[in-house]
Amino acid sequence: MTRPAETDLERLAALRLAAAAVPDPEIPVLTIEDLGILRDVRFAADGQPEVVLTPTYSGCPATEAIRSDVLARTGKLDPQARVVVELAPAWTTDWITDDGRTKLREYGIAPPRPTRTGPVPLQLGRRPEPVVQCPRCGSSDTELVSQFGSTPCKSLRRCRGCAEPFDEFKPL
Repeated sequence: MTRPAETDLERLAALRLAAAAVPDPEIPVLTIEDLGILRDVRFAADGQPEVVLTPTYSGCPATEAIRSDVLARTGKLDPQARVVVELAPAWTTDWITDDGRTKLREYGIAPPRPTRTGPVPLQLGRRPEPVVQCPRCGSSDTELVSQFGSTPCKSLRRCRGCAEPFDEFKPL
């Protein structure tokens, strides 16, 4: 519950800190804030605090685990807090923070490259494979092994420089 001297802004800030610290269940070195899926902490029209999440994609299997973890942490501060999942606007890998990208690289996962904005030029024939740096040795001489990695949001790559396999977080 709230303390009498606590302002609404302090209450929301405390709830945000609690929610922001929730780790991603699939990549535990990242928090939901690092991933950019923690969208907002606000008061709803009925005056109750709510934490707004946007999952990485609408069918993400980690969404319910994240929601439960957020409720467990924020519920200690305010039992009235609830979690709202908003799908629009859709999450994009551009929302991953710089800290999150660094943590991914240090964990051995190539962070996603920026997504393209604006019109896409017409390309005839096969698209060139994007340059993805190895998170272990930094080499740009890497190859795609499989579009499907250890989770739906990652693909499997191999470095030709150090010969190590690694996940790449798919850009969306």
